[in-house]
Amino acid sequence: MNRPYYKVVVADSRSPRDGKFIEIIGTYDPTKPGHNSTLKLDRADYWIGRGAQPSDTVRSLMKKTKKQAVNAPAAATPAASPTTTTSAPPEETSAS
Repeated sequence: MNRPYYKVVVADSRSPRDGKFIEIIGTYDPTKPGHNSTLKLDRADYWIGRGAQPSDTVRSLMKKTKKQAVNAPAAATPAASPTTTTSAPPEETSAS
């Protein structure tokens, strides 16, 4: 069974819809409840500043992501957490 899952990309308007793209700036999973997208807002703003035109869906996702970032700034800062956790160092892998 196929589930819808989309990559948010920056593409040249002269490229085909499913063709070559410049950069992946996020993902969108419409079947996931709640916050269902990840976007690199800094990269989106960079490309919009360079003349990119977001689709209606991407514009809506950007608005939701910015709203969530404003509403939950304490969750993004690790200093706000009363408990500290440590993680194991990343495992080294050898290239074969």
